[in-house]
Amino acid sequence: MKILLAEDDNDMRRFLAKALQNAGYDVLSYDNGLSAYNRLREEPFELLLTDIVMPEMDGIELARRATELDPDIKVMFITGFAAVALNPDSKAPKDAKVLSKPFHLRDLVNEVEKLLAA
Repeated sequence: MKILLAEDDNDMRRFLAKALQNAGYDVLSYDNGLSAYNRLREEPFELLLTDIVMPEMDGIELARRATELDPDIKVMFITGFAAVALNPDSKAPKDAKVLSKPFHLRDLVNEVEKLLAA
């Protein structure tokens, strides 16, 4: 299972990637939405795990474009601004999962497993 991680906070990105790799996932990570989107155009991923607030392209725009490229990709937002993601006007994919910061890495892995199993 391949996960594309987009998170602009370097420490957070490293922690998330390590936790998911330890759980057996193949993780590629990027520090902004535009770089992540360019990678999505090159190969398919099972899951897009993205922060919402990022430079160059925010996570909601990234998720919207990702689902245009691959309607089957699962999307999970990680954010300290959950209300933003849940705003119906945001054009975020309707079945995207939102995980609010702060969260335990075990919770992240559990939510990823559930989402990918669905």
